[in-house]
Amino acid sequence: MKKTTKWVLWFLEIVGGCAIFSLGFDLFLEPNGLNAGGLSGLSMILVQLLQRGSVGTVTLLLNIPLFLISWRSIGRKFFFGSLLGAVSMSFWLEIFQGLPTVTAEPLLAALYGGLITGGGLGLVFLSGASSGGSDIIVRLLKKRWRDIPIGKITLGFDSVVMVLTGLVFQDFSKILYCAITLYVSSKALDGVVYSFDYSKVALIISHEHDAIVEAIGTKLDRGATFLYAQGSYSREDTKIVLTVVKRHQLAELKALVMHIDPDAFVIFQDSHQVLGDGFVRYSEDLL
Repeated sequence: MKKTTKWVLWFLEIVGGCAIFSLGFDLFLEPNGLNAGGLSGLSMILVQLLQRGSVGTVTLLLNIPLFLISWRSIGRKFFFGSLLGAVSMSFWLEIFQGLPTVTAEPLLAALYGGLITGGGLGLVFLSGASSGGSDIIVRLLKKRWRDIPIGKITLGFDSVVMVLTGLVFQDFSKILYCAITLYVSSKALDGVVYSFDYSKVALIISHEHDAIVEAIGTKLDRGATFLYAQGSYSREDTKIVLTVVKRHQLAELKALVMHIDPDAFVIFQDSHQVLGDGFVRYSEDLL
């Protein structure tokens, strides 16, 4: 892929993700006094307290000190990408503010608002940037605790905003609805960030292990590893075939194994972010 094309796609992911987030926020969440946490949620609380300004404007103003504080702690690409995201987020929040409310039912607003905002935020994170604000803090936390999914970090961080929403609006039910929004949003975020990188790990137990490994290499162009084991009943030494394939190769792998040995015992497991030849190369920007 040409360098120019990569930059265009990077730009579109950030701006498009912010547009999707803002659409879900302005159509479902803000009209019902709900939010998805983060700086946009905090801005909504401040607008309610001050009775002036708009969420888009306040979000942009709150972003300024955060960028000034963190610009030395994050990479250049992440900094400028997040700056683009922060400006885009405020812009789209203002643009979509005049749209009519889709539903006045809080539960539907929480579900659909969380789904759309989480999907949009996931698209921004997928680009290696953020929408500014609390996303910068969450991204830095993710670099420290890399084994924790980014959606769970975001969920914990945004829980504080969720509680503040209920207190400011003096409605405990809003805390409960915001909890639904945050949960759905975190799941949607993880779904977008990790769904493009799911693979399948296969453990194959068969007496035809040599033939299966050869077929995996020649027909699927994938490697395999022998795990040496012993049957608990027969006490016979055997080899277990371990291989990782892309999701679209799963059906072909099943057919291949069963054609060679119909009695083979096969276990499949989900996996994501497989690092190595034929999959993803390691990068510090991986979420």
